[in-house]
Amino acid sequence: MSGIPLLIVIAVIVLYIFNCIKILREYERGVIFRLGRVLLPPKGPGLIIVFRPIDQIVRISLRQEVLEVPPQDVITRDNVTVKVNAVITLRVLDPAKAVIEVANYVYQTSQFAQTTLRSVLGEVELDGLLSHRDALNQRIQSIIDQRTEPWGVKVVSVEVKQVDLPESMTRAMAKQAEAEREKRSKIINAEGEFAAAQRLVEAANLLAQQPITLQLKYLQTLTDIGTEKNTTVVFPLPLELMSLLGRFAPPVTPMPPVSSAPPQEPL
Repeated sequence: MSGIPLLIVIAVIVLYIFNCIKILREYERGVIFRLGRVLLPPKGPGLIIVFRPIDQIVRISLRQEVLEVPPQDVITRDNVTVKVNAVITLRVLDPAKAVIEVANYVYQTSQFAQTTLRSVLGEVELDGLLSHRDALNQRIQSIIDQRTEPWGVKVVSVEVKQVDLPESMTRAMAKQAEAEREKRSKIINAEGEFAAAQRLVEAANLLAQQPITLQLKYLQTLTDIGTEKNTTVVFPLPLELMSLLGRFAPPVTPMPPVSSAPPQEPL
């Protein structure tokens, strides 16, 4: 009978030792508190021993975490109300600080990101919010990163995910875009007409310098007319030929005026 209590004691000791063995994955670190004091550096990865109840372990993941900031009502500098949400990517660099310096680094980062998002985006106009989003992302990231650095947390990136505009503003922007497209279309047409006019002027100057080219163009026009099945053929005559024919035309003798008075009766 004396051997049974000994076996029980040995079994309890073995179970206690197995319970003290902890395995941490490659991306995990264990912050050990022994009698309330932290043991540095953090343990892991691999096999570690935690002597309970004098030791307590807090597991911290070193992987990147994605935090979504809920939609925020932002009033821009030009008094336009928009709804903006963002996505924050962060990771823990110092597990001990992430446990000691802050109660919940994810929650506090989210709350601070909301206030930072409203304050930074409220300093810019709507056009700047839509066109300079990269610069705003970097500015928000820098501000949040300075706040989370004492916690041992690094903000990897901040991305403004979506900007919801009021319906009236959406219609106004659509009209503005349509007007801008029409403006570009008119400019392109005007430039095309201007270029065509320049080519016509150059062609006229060239024909004026070489009269033979005008005759060749005349013959080419006749050839083009002859290829078509037309019942009426129009022969274009140069103005020089018309003036030349006018020189050799016989003069026209004016007709005497005809009197319209009735004939008188003889006496």
